[in-house]
Amino acid sequence: MGKLNDLSAAGTAVWLDFVDRKFLEAGGLETLVKEDSLTGVTSNPSIFEKAMGHGDAYDATLAAFDKENPGAATIDRYEHLAIQDIKAAAETLKPVYDRLAGKDGYVSLEVSPYIADDTDATIAEAGKLWHAVDRENLMIKIPGTLAGGPAISATIAKGINVNVTLLFALDAYVRVAEAYAAGLEERVRQGQPIDRIASVASFFVSRIDAVIDKEIDRRVAENDPEAETLKGLRGKVAIANAKMAYQWFLDFEKSDRWQALAAKGAQPQRLLWASTGVKDKAYPDTLYVDTLIGRDTVNTMPPATMDAFRERGTVAETLTADVEEARRVLAEAERLGLDLNGVTDTLVEQGVASFAKAFDDLLGSIAAKQPATA
Repeated sequence: MGKLNDLSAAGTAVWLDFVDRKFLEAGGLETLVKEDSLTGVTSNPSIFEKAMGHGDAYDATLAAFDKENPGAATIDRYEHLAIQDIKAAAETLKPVYDRLAGKDGYVSLEVSPYIADDTDATIAEAGKLWHAVDRENLMIKIPGTLAGGPAISATIAKGINVNVTLLFALDAYVRVAEAYAAGLEERVRQGQPIDRIASVASFFVSRIDAVIDKEIDRRVAENDPEAETLKGLRGKVAIANAKMAYQWFLDFEKSDRWQALAAKGAQPQRLLWASTGVKDKAYPDTLYVDTLIGRDTVNTMPPATMDAFRERGTVAETLTADVEEARRVLAEAERLGLDLNGVTDTLVEQGVASFAKAFDDLLGSIAAKQPATA
């Protein structure tokens, strides 16, 4: 047993924010499942761009696909590669899924970032990817944009597991949590079972501090009269924001609306902490794992963060600790004009744009691998 195993035992599931063909073929994922209690995998356009856009690990698969599908569109060539990786990860995680009766053991695949603001297109693509992968332990990633809310409800109502991504603000989280409940309620109305449907709400953490801390540093450098108070908020706003989201989750869990669904076997939509790699080297590299531990949560970590936590992480129930201090931090941030709401709105837009840029680069790399001509 190690610290990642202890983290899982404390209620925070260990997921890997990384997919790569060579890693999968070398048994790296299987090792993490066996040795570190890993129970899930997440992917996104940036991860696939790093995996597919560099090196030759995918070349043979792509050449075989091109031979069988001459003239295939670049997007179809990409999806073929991605779906193979997702299927392989899903197979590795299937024993976990079976052992936990569908409560974990998931791998996530994201809809195109190009359609983040198109509800109907998101619903259609979620269904297409779900059927293409054809694994019950798949989650389709849908961004928590305004258009994403109704897409989440409709996708859940179809019996498709959903990972809601790009969440930063509490009000956005509340909206998608209610969308999940609405999707389950629609299935109940249809007489469909809801006990094997799963969802997570992915709250991005470190990006908030990266923006807030930069503003704090700017104001301190300009000798702001509140400089000392501002410095005291560095590295604390994102964690306080996450703790408030978890408090809302705990309250919603007690509501009549959720209790009615739970009575029919509904699984809670777990909060998932994403963007947990530390961007400021002044902070401990396990900061966004150590401080966000609690039941019915997930932490999806890039490999470096996972390695760091395995070596020097600290396991304690921290999500429900110092809640009043978290409220104070957010109140001070508001009083000092740090504009958390504005920051989170901007981060959603930037997140979609960043994934779209990564997707552009990814498709460009695949397009550059021209099919062999006879």
